[in-house]
Amino acid sequence: MLENAMNTTDKPHSSLRILGFLCNWCSYGGADTAGVCRFRQPPLLRIIRIPCTGRMDPLFVIKALVQGADGVLVSGCHPKDCHYAVGNFYARRRLELVRRFLPFIGIDPRRFRYTWVSASEGQRWQQVVTEFSAIIEELGPNPGFGSLTHQGRDIMTAAGCNFDNAGMYQLGVLLNSTSQR
Repeated sequence: MLENAMNTTDKPHSSLRILGFLCNWCSYGGADTAGVCRFRQPPLLRIIRIPCTGRMDPLFVIKALVQGADGVLVSGCHPKDCHYAVGNFYARRRLELVRRFLPFIGIDPRRFRYTWVSASEGQRWQQVVTEFSAIIEELGPNPGFGSLTHQGRDIMTAAGCNFDNAGMYQLGVLLNSTSQR
């Protein structure tokens, strides 16, 4: 059933999904500010609110893309403005490694972006989402697991990635949600 739900190879552009991991303190507030100010944004983004980008497991990005998310956006506090002091420095280091790793497993690195948006930057949030959505629309649907190279599948298996676990099911449910937030 999960395989059928996540089958994205014949997905029309209107049903593209971007998964957004947003810092609770800054970027989620920036997204809220953009909404309160009624800035126009593409409806492709599904938001997952996290306490801090520094605590986010980088495998969430890879698993989401392998599972069929068309794009993944991670956004947190500006450097030196983290509510947990250094969380965004940890995030920047890890997420840069993820970005550099994606081509090795056969995933287009343009499907992933990380950025910094504060709670008062609603217009910046709108700009980030609009630009990233345009890139994802240009790239089209993500083939998911089928796009991985043979080497990429071996790397993911060696890393202990089990794509049938409960965590991936939750990502799959969110990616296939029809409700808009």
